[in-house]
Amino acid sequence: MFERLFYGTLKWMAIGPWLKLVFRPRWQGSDHVPTSGPAILASNHLSYSDWLFMPLGLPRMVRFVAKAEYFTEPGIKGRFKKLFFGGTGNVPIDRGGASAAEGALIAAKKVLAEGELFGIYPEGTRSHDGKLYRGRTGVARLALETGVPVIPVAVIGTDVIAPPGKAFGRIVRPTVRFGKPLDFSRYAGMENDRFILRAITDEIMYEILKLSDQEYVDMYASEAKKLSKEQKAA
Repeated sequence: MFERLFYGTLKWMAIGPWLKLVFRPRWQGSDHVPTSGPAILASNHLSYSDWLFMPLGLPRMVRFVAKAEYFTEPGIKGRFKKLFFGGTGNVPIDRGGASAAEGALIAAKKVLAEGELFGIYPEGTRSHDGKLYRGRTGVARLALETGVPVIPVAVIGTDVIAPPGKAFGRIVRPTVRFGKPLDFSRYAGMENDRFILRAITDEIMYEILKLSDQEYVDMYASEAKKLSKEQKAA
């Protein structure tokens, strides 16, 4: 109860109104997001500000996973972090001896089981150059194991507001586009087939690509970042 009150206060009375006033963001296709029930919002990832602007255009809370360290740090600073990240819809990754990816999947399934919206970045990390990179198959596994629809999302302009490596860039008007829900029920029971998982993930990324108009690179973003650093160092 307190979490939702805190979230609503930030969204509608504190941070949200200022973001709308200063940046005047646009949301397109918000009607594709269900007003109730679970759904996966699969978005491109250009900036740390993506998770602020995307949910701002929706009446519902959108939940993401966050590092468990944000919720367990001791002291006053730690309590503030726990309040902020928990109150803004984030849930800690429950590693429980599993890998980070498995921990994120467990946390996401709990959110969806409660009938809520879950936000995910299939690229796994922010794009360092504004291009759209190959999606990781966790989003496909999540869709098949829960049976909920996937809504492709594109954020545009947030990399100008908060460029990679900088806290702030320029004030521009960002756009968030929501695509039509994707139903993968035809693949039910095939969540262990890696070819099916890749096909579903590629379909999701293609829909994001159509919404974002980015240049697509068939490489994982983490690998592209590493290659870029090596080339600059050479």
